[in-house]
Amino acid sequence: MYQFSRAIYRELAPLVREHRSFGGAVRARRTLLEACEATVERLATDRHYFRQPARFLFGQVRTLFRLRAQARVRRVIERHLAVATAYVDEHWREGVTFDGSPLRCHATTRKGTPCQRVPLPGSRYCPSHKHLEERFESVEAVAA
Repeated sequence: MYQFSRAIYRELAPLVREHRSFGGAVRARRTLLEACEATVERLATDRHYFRQPARFLFGQVRTLFRLRAQARVRRVIERHLAVATAYVDEHWREGVTFDGSPLRCHATTRKGTPCQRVPLPGSRYCPSHKHLEERFESVEAVAA
């Protein structure tokens, strides 16, 4: 996932403006890099609960750029995070995480520890917790 955050950073770093409140351009670039890495890491580890990663990242870094560059910044972020999201989703469909380890069930046990079982194909939950997904989907349908 490192390659995705660095690709965003490499494309946006030259556009960072001199920023007094961030302590200069070097500090502003460091802020950009940290925001990119944190967003991509969260996308990789918490994909199902991170609905709009591009919007989140843009909200964090938009003050680092001039107003006239912000549209380009948003497009760059959306393009790279769309590729990263597709990468994570492809691995999820194959039953592995981005680093090749098997997926884990999203439920917790009665003792409060994460369930260690492998989820059913196309599901976030193992056979013991599959009822949780049905309940979650029905709540989303009612909310919509």
